[in-house]
Amino acid sequence: MSRPKRSAVLLAGFLGGAGVLHFAVPKAFDSMVPRVLPGAPRTWTYGSGAVELALAAGLVHPRTRAAAARMTAGLFVGVFPANVQMAVDWRHRPRPLRAAAWARLPVQVPLVLWAREVARDAERT
Repeated sequence: MSRPKRSAVLLAGFLGGAGVLHFAVPKAFDSMVPRVLPGAPRTWTYGSGAVELALAAGLVHPRTRAAAARMTAGLFVGVFPANVQMAVDWRHRPRPLRAAAWARLPVQVPLVLWAREVARDAERT
């Protein structure tokens, strides 16, 4: 398997795993939904999980890989407010949990760059 294809499949696995977790343990994700969003947090949890699963499927197929990768980069940017919400909400939790919540924030940058790289690789082929 070529490096670009392997990278796309790994990204798909990452997204697919996250998508499954949204349905397997939704309560953990409900608490991260920014309160300013309308509707029930569970709706946002399931909706974002479905989007992650759809994008994972799109990343696996060569014909849809570039578009799915660009949308994945957008998703990673779009969920950043939820990660900020989590970090703020966890400010009174034990130090290791607070550290983990804040550590998630800069991780969004390499995820966005990874998705953009998959998109560029897909557009070249």
